[in-house]
Amino acid sequence: MNSTDVVEAQTLTSQQVVDLTRQHNYGTWRFQKNWNPMHIVDAEGCYIIDGAGKRYLDFSSQLMCSNLGHKNQAVIDAIARQAQQLSYAMPGYATTARAELSQLLAAILPKRLSKFFFTTSGTEANEAAFKIARMYTGKSKIIARYRSYHGSTAGSIAATGDPRRWAMEPGGKGPGILFAPEVHCYKCPIRHTYPGCGIACADYIEHMIRNESDVAAVLVEPIVGTNGVIVPPDEYMPKLRRICDQYGVLLIADEVMTGWGRTGAWFAMDHWGVTPDILVTAKGITSAYVPLGLCATSEKIAEFFQDHYFAHGHTYEAHPLTLAPAVATIHEMQRLGLVERARELAPYVEGKLDDLKARHPSIGDVRGKGLFWAVDLVKNRDSKEPFNTYEDKVSGKPLLVDQIAAKILGEGVTIQAWVSHFVIAPPLIVTREEIDRGIAALDKHLAMADAAVEQ
Repeated sequence: MNSTDVVEAQTLTSQQVVDLTRQHNYGTWRFQKNWNPMHIVDAEGCYIIDGAGKRYLDFSSQLMCSNLGHKNQAVIDAIARQAQQLSYAMPGYATTARAELSQLLAAILPKRLSKFFFTTSGTEANEAAFKIARMYTGKSKIIARYRSYHGSTAGSIAATGDPRRWAMEPGGKGPGILFAPEVHCYKCPIRHTYPGCGIACADYIEHMIRNESDVAAVLVEPIVGTNGVIVPPDEYMPKLRRICDQYGVLLIADEVMTGWGRTGAWFAMDHWGVTPDILVTAKGITSAYVPLGLCATSEKIAEFFQDHYFAHGHTYEAHPLTLAPAVATIHEMQRLGLVERARELAPYVEGKLDDLKARHPSIGDVRGKGLFWAVDLVKNRDSKEPFNTYEDKVSGKPLLVDQIAAKILGEGVTIQAWVSHFVIAPPLIVTREEIDRGIAALDKHLAMADAAVEQ
């Protein structure tokens, strides 16, 4: 073949697409031999469509990121316009999309977060946050929490508390990462009982700060994401803010999953009126139409770098094709009132899930906020023992939640399952009827878990 030959486009069957994907691509966070990915050819609203034309209700917004739903025309148009106008500019230039998005962010983010570094993922945004915190404070240690996920690159996976970190250890743990107990009142890791505990899990972090030499920052998911949608009591975040202020430690909020209306507020930290020093987000910032992450810092951090070298950057930082759709996404969220919609639908979802819990002995706990919920499965409600563990996940042992999710998929509903719970997080445009459909599919197949409950 010479340079003038034209290669005719090959029409692949759906099975060929799956086979080629399996042959040449890695399936993430899994053993490869059993990977059989579904071929998706289209998506619209709250639905995805496979190669055979079957429609599936997207009940977890893919990876809790498609907040606007699929095929929003305003966002699609913004991508096309930006591609035609200016498809790339190196980060050293100013662009209209960059200015417009920065102006919107300054108005929407928690107060005093006014300086922005743009990335292409939440993982990269966390990496930026870690470097900024260390440069600003001159200290090295970061306190993260168990039951957390912050990304897959070297620094962010080192700060991840869940078993996705284990494969990188011991070297992958990273210098200066410490782990504190998560705030989890349903199953407290330090065996206290709320409300009489006085928020002992925050006191534990204070104890760590006092006994470590150079803590730069405390890193939290305001509401824990894939590890169980764990909502802290209202006193936790204000107390943690006071502790960080007392000891001169930065507070980093990882809102990659909880941002952009997911919890019924623009950002989860808004629920408690707490402003972190650094806020990291991604996913819903463009409703995942294009990859974009954000590391937002406080005014005092921004002022520091006026006279100190900002030692960070990459080729795709502030890429205009990622920024323009973020502007459109924010405008669409405002036009459709989606933050308010998530807040208004929360009692409806909670009521439906509480009803499930009353009828299924395998449900140990239901928790969430806005349109972000977890259904936690247990062998025994008294002991709160889960059906599967982190060790089961990484060893390849079949997980009950995966088996149930496969049955739910057969009903035309996709749902995110992780270890021993389900994450329910539909697009914010979801209707009550679609909520009913998704929960009905879960209801039907929880009989598998009920049958395995210890009597």
